[in-house]
This record gives sequence, structure tokens and C-alpha cells, in this order.
Amino acid sequence: MSLKCAIQLGIPDAIHNHGQPITLQELVSKLNIHPKKTSCVHRLMRLLVHSGFFAKTIVHENQEKEKEEEAYTLTPSSMLILKDNATSLSPFVFTMLDPALVSSWQFLGDWFQGSELTSFEKARGKGFWEYCNQSPEYNNILNEGMASDSRLMSLVIKDYQPIFEGLGSLVDVGGGTGTVARIISKAFPHMKCTVFDLPHVVANLPDSENLKFVGGDMFQYIPPADAILFKLILHDWSDEECVNILKNCKEAIAKKGKEGKVIIIDVVINQENDEHDVTTTKLLFDALMMALVTGKERNQKEWEKLFLEAGFSHYKIVSSFGMRSIIEIYP
Repeated sequence: MSLKCAIQLGIPDAIHNHGQPITLQELVSKLNIHPKKTSCVHRLMRLLVHSGFFAKTIVHENQEKEKEEEAYTLTPSSMLILKDNATSLSPFVFTMLDPALVSSWQFLGDWFQGSELTSFEKARGKGFWEYCNQSPEYNNILNEGMASDSRLMSLVIKDYQPIFEGLGSLVDVGGGTGTVARIISKAFPHMKCTVFDLPHVVANLPDSENLKFVGGDMFQYIPPADAILFKLILHDWSDEECVNILKNCKEAIAKKGKEGKVIIIDVVINQENDEHDVTTTKLLFDALMMALVTGKERNQKEWEKLFLEAGFSHYKIVSSFGMRSIIEIYP
């Protein structure tokens, strides 16, 4: 919440635009802050410096260096939330900390004792997806948050070129407004990419030469292609729902034979080998899935069980980076 506040106030951008370390008074002068709350800005920054989002240094007020003063600088973490940065994660922060989501945690204990599917339903009287469909404002926040996360793919897509080589077509299931598909289609112009999402999500989105948008329901049908891509989709759904989706994938890649595959970018819990902070993040996201939807974060054995139940013969975890892994599964 403190980080969200700093983004709302424009603190990372004010530091960045200053071009050098910025003192507390200089920072306050650039923000829309009530004069009596300068000390509160100091307290906010003290917390965020301690948390690693900002850093402190010493500056001198004049050339004689008679007076030293503390000043703030950005860190790699705060560089990721600059609003003008093409890969800014600010929208993702607002998505995760929207009051509709945060309120779900207040009802988690009641949910355990009740019959509702999710804590979100206990708090709001309706499921998360139903709420998104009925609230265009939050739906836009969600789509922009997911798009901001997807834009980071532009930084790593070339590192995973072998995954996409030899593919003539790809369907990005649940691809929203096409952020990931555009990155892939630009990096691999020979490939025909399709974004497959709910009709109201892809309505009126323009097709291009190697990118088109198709509306539908992944629980009923998935368009045929050489490869099917899921980025942070399957963790939203229960095991039974995932098996259903994956069976539709198997039909969709049938024409490609043994060369067809499903590419999954998602969380794989690995408490034995992951760093403590990485595991903490994964487990918190698992709790988030429990509060919002019917899905969960899975370890390797749980993923394998889904693949085998859906009729796939083998899989491999191609790579792991941060809290994400890339999994390829084959007929």
C-alpha cells in the first residue's frame, strides 16, 4: 500500500526527472503535498528505502561542502515503476491492490467456514470473473495490469528463440488485447499468431498481416495451430477446469502431430531449490488465487498430473526465471 501511494504521488518519476539525488524538501516541492505533511513523506520514504524500493545518499548543499544532507535515488526496483517506462509495472501494482481485490482478504476466515467458492465471492456476492464482466472500470484496470506484465516479455523473448523456431502458427489463449502476441509476431514475422479470448475482450481489435483476434470460449474450443500459448492463465483455474482446457489444446495441435506443443508460462513451486524470497512470492500468489478464483499455484508433480490426465505423453520445463517457468508439453 505504501508503494501504491508512492506511485500515486508520482515519487519515482519525480526522482527520475530530477536527474540527480533529490532531497526531501526538493521532493516535496515537486509533489502535490500539503505543507504540514512533509514529515509524513519522510516516514513514507524511510519505509520504502528500508524495503529497497529507493536508496539514500549524501549530498552537499554548496561547493565548500559545509552542510551534508540526505537525498533519495532510484533502485532497479523503482526503475520498474516509472510511468513513462515502456515496461512500467505501475499498472500491475494498481491491479493487485485495487480495493475489490484487497477486500477479499478480509473475508478469508469467513470463507473457510462457509460454502462460497472463493473469498472474493464471500466479500462481493459474486465471483471474480462475473465481477470483471459487470465492472468495465475494473476490467480495464485488470487488462492494463496484465498488459504491463506482458510487456516485460519484450526483454526476454529473443532469449527463448528456440521455443518458437519451426512454428508456422501460434494461438495465445487468454491473450487479452494482444500484448504478448504482438511481441512474438514482431520477433517472428513468419509466424501466424492468433489471440483467442472472450468475444467482448477482442471485439473491435484490428488484425494485422500476421496477427488476428478471435473470440470464443477456451472451455469449448481452441483454434488449431502448431502451438498453443498460455501466459499466467492456467493458475486461475481448478485442476478439473485445466484438464478440460488442455484436452481442447490437444485437439487443436493434432494436425501438427508429434511436433505440436503447448507452451505454458506460469508459476512452478519449487521450495527445495528456489531462493527464500522467490518461494515467498509464489506462495503469496497461491494465496491470492485461493482468495480470488478457483485456481492455485502448482509444483512440478501437480503440473505433471494435469498433463497426463489431459492425454499428453511428456513435457519439459525449459527454463525458470524469477517466479515464472516455461513448460512445453507434447501429445
